[in-house]
Amino acid sequence: MSEILEIVMVVAFGASWPLNVVKSYRARTTKGQSLPFLCLIFCGYIAGIAAKFSNEAYMSEFSAKWYVLVFYFINLTMVGIDLLIYARNARLDRIAEKAA
Repeated sequence: MSEILEIVMVVAFGASWPLNVVKSYRARTTKGQSLPFLCLIFCGYIAGIAAKFSNEAYMSEFSAKWYVLVFYFINLTMVGIDLLIYARNARLDRIAEKAA
């Protein structure tokens, strides 16, 4: 039951990431985004994944509970994509500032 609740938590946190990635890509600017926030979330997902791998009880039943980690990796990937888009948008902001 705890794995199901954890999945619900991670899915609830991660449900908005695909929409945010699309919004960031279309916006073509970093205005309204926070790099420290994205980095903190990224590090949080890495810590969550590391916590799973360092938990002996979880790892002893990994073959039956691997699906929990899938959601962590999906969210980590989405935040990573958003970080890459942030870098692109920061470059576009610098180009726009030079042109102005």
